[in-house]
Amino acid sequence: MGISRYNSEGYSDPTSHAALSGIRREEKAAKRAYRPIVYICSPFAGDTEGNTQKARRYSRFAVKNGAIPFAPHLLFPQFLDDGKPAERAIGMFMGMVLLGKCEQLWVFGCTISTGMAAEIEKAEKRNMPVRYFTENCEEVCKL
Repeated sequence: MGISRYNSEGYSDPTSHAALSGIRREEKAAKRAYRPIVYICSPFAGDTEGNTQKARRYSRFAVKNGAIPFAPHLLFPQFLDDGKPAERAIGMFMGMVLLGKCEQLWVFGCTISTGMAAEIEKAEKRNMPVRYFTENCEEVCKL
């Protein structure tokens, strides 16, 4: 249903029509532009090449579902060595800081690594919504 160009008495009211139409356009634009930032939580260690490909797929899935994905295990290994405990600790710390900037935590796969468990615990302490997905990106209640 559109906005009428006429007032309740049947007279043309272009000023009100223009104002209300502008408000409706702004509301629609705001709804289209809003995308929540979601933290992608999935395994990295072990098969790092395979797990990196999965994290990329999970991130694409988030984009297709209207979210902005943040996957620290795609970013931090570019300059930190996960095989060195001190650098892994720095990466985990930075991930936890950025987790606080996200609106939701999306957990992928049925294997929960120690790093993932720490991220889930932090999200739950912050009362952040945690969503669980299979490796095929199908949402499940909880793993």
